[in-house]
Amino acid sequence: MARPLNITITESREELERRLQHETDARQQERLQMLYWLKRGLVKTRQEIAHLLNRNDSTVTRWLNDYRDGGLRQLLEIKTAPGAARVIPPEVMDRLKARLAEPTGFPSYKAIWQWLRTECKVEVEYNTVHRIVRYELNAKLKVPRPRHHKQAPGAVEQFKKNCPWP
Repeated sequence: MARPLNITITESREELERRLQHETDARQQERLQMLYWLKRGLVKTRQEIAHLLNRNDSTVTRWLNDYRDGGLRQLLEIKTAPGAARVIPPEVMDRLKARLAEPTGFPSYKAIWQWLRTECKVEVEYNTVHRIVRYELNAKLKVPRPRHHKQAPGAVEQFKKNCPWP
């Protein structure tokens, strides 16, 4: 037979109901739902809660222990893994942003890659440089429009001057 579920919910039923209605994070909503069911007396065991929330018994036990230890604040704290360290350090990233904002900028992603290797001493793969610059920094390369090598030097200005429309 399972241990009895002895827990005292300090929040009122109305407060839990209000927080449950206004919560947008599904993970926190599950935890509030558990407390609400316990406060109303709709569930009696951890197994019932686990079945209704489609969670493991150990997860529900951990949630209840978090609530006992730190109250609602600790129960609703969602812990996430920190993830891998950034390939390009923050100070180099700031320099790269400043350089991309200049009018001259970089003519190609290869130029950025070489600049990172030579001046910043950061070894990064070319594909990583492209992804960071193009999709994370949303930067465009400063490349002039192509012109034909046979185009006369003053042809564009002459065309604009003689253009019939404004």
